[in-house]
Amino acid sequence: MGATSGIGMRVAVELAERGWAVGIAGRRQNLLDETAARHPNIIATQCIDITADDAAHELMALVEKMGGMDLYFHSSGIGYQNPSLDVQKELSTLQTNVVGFSRMLIAAFEYFCRHPERTGHIAAISSIAGTKGLGAAPAYSSSKRFCNHYLECLSQLCAIRRIGHIRIHDIRPGFVRTALLAEGKYPLQLDPDKVARNIVKRMLKGESIITVDWRYRLLVGAWLLIPRWIWIKMRISS
Repeated sequence: MGATSGIGMRVAVELAERGWAVGIAGRRQNLLDETAARHPNIIATQCIDITADDAAHELMALVEKMGGMDLYFHSSGIGYQNPSLDVQKELSTLQTNVVGFSRMLIAAFEYFCRHPERTGHIAAISSIAGTKGLGAAPAYSSSKRFCNHYLECLSQLCAIRRIGHIRIHDIRPGFVRTALLAEGKYPLQLDPDKVARNIVKRMLKGESIITVDWRYRLLVGAWLLIPRWIWIKMRISS
């Protein structure tokens, strides 16, 4: 989901090149068709807007085309630097990154619950931005915190309901050189193809939290040690 560009498209290609049968979805059908035309193992497409009420139904239509699903990979999100708190930017971010995110993960989770014969994987792109509140991007940072917690909740729900066949993967990239970062000048930008390879390798190894890359693992570890009263006084922006 979210395979028209960025990390989502590159992960789809990486899986296809590893021999997976891949179905891709996103809002722009022409871009889905272009990607599918270049990669024979991408065998189905579906135009889906995750903010639409029928998005879960459309996902199941794609699953039907595929003949089943073993991995749901969610890479559909938006974000803005918004220190002026433009309300439309804040609300559209939350609609996509919280409401749409939940809608699609619930649909995938329920599908795997209905198919206990499959070892189902649910992987979603969150962000290192979810580990601390970032005043320059309030809705984006907060929505990614929601993603972190929601994925953790789904993992615990599997334990509560004794569901042993579903694996949850929270993928937390640092700054990746994609269109999402076009607005600002961000440090330590990562190559999206290398990020995709890193994600797929570690996801298939079974890692539940995947922070990309090692520099961001160190960065997150360091800033989590900063007390809140100091953090909120720091002037952090791109």
